Amino acid sequence: MASHSRRRPLRERRTALVFAVAVAAVGVLLSLVVALRPDSEPNAVRAAAEPAATRPSTPRTTPERKPEPKPKPKPKPSKASPTPTAATPSARPSPTSAPRSSSPRPASGAAPLAGRIQPQVTYKGVATHYDAADGDGACLYGPSPDLMVAAMNHTDYETSKACGAYILVRAANGAAVTVRVTNECPLPCAPGQLDLSKEAFAKLAGLSAGRIPITWTLLSPSTSDTVSIRYKSGSSRHWCGIQALGHRNPLARLEVRTGSGWSRLTRTEYNYFLSPDGTGCGGALRLTDVYGEQLTVDGVAIRPDAVQRTRVQFARH
Repeated sequence: MASHSRRRPLRERRTALVFAVAVAAVGVLLSLVVALRPDSEPNAVRAAAEPAATRPSTPRTTPERKPEPKPKPKPKPSKASPTPTAATPSARPSPTSAPRSSSPRPASGAAPLAGRIQPQVTYKGVATHYDAADGDGACLYGPSPDLMVAAMNHTDYETSKACGAYILVRAANGAAVTVRVTNECPLPCAPGQLDLSKEAFAKLAGLSAGRIPITWTLLSPSTSDTVSIRYKSGSSRHWCGIQALGHRNPLARLEVRTGSGWSRLTRTEYNYFLSPDGTGCGGALRLTDVYGEQLTVDGVAIRPDAVQRTRVQFARH
């Protein structure tokens, strides 16, 4: 019993020591926990650890964008024809030297390729007369079957675009005559002026009158003739000039067929369309009048100076 009572205090002391060590360890741990509380962390780290829902919402400082101005709408192109400049001749006879009628009829919308001489427009001018001989002139048509021909003033001749046009001419006394344009009246013939053959002038007034006021309009007459084609003297596969004769309406274009389509030829003042490198010479041709109608002619051989009749003609307007 005595030995038992001596060992008991030793265990108690050990137990007390272990307890004290444990208490001290707990205290150290608590000190560490207290020292490392979130309150002691830097603000940036703490903010990163906080839930997003609890963070204060800081407004962005993006600079304010000024509203961009709306682009101005582009002006729509006007349907009206451009006003001619001083360097560009007017599309009508000059009102000072040869004004149009004070109440002209509107130009036909069905003549998109017409130049200065428009269908359904009445022009004012003067008529003079000249000795037309056999009726041939600057258009190089050759002798005319009749002498009801006229020379168009230089301005309205428009690089031979007036050639072959049929014109109804009226005098102030009510007399009228129909003529075909085969020649050009050089300056000082004014816009609107027609130089008529003596035979045509005599239908309106006596030759002694010399110069009379007139009005005139473009015609699209009835005819039983068909269009003819003529190659100019010297034409070959390497160069050619092509002319159309006997067309009811003024001719606007002459084209030749090529491997890539139709090629438009340049018109001369002497009323031939030229192919300077021989393109299309002897091949198919396409003719277009001022109303936009097109005629195709195949198989016209290169026969210089020969008039070769076709089977086609433009419609009457």
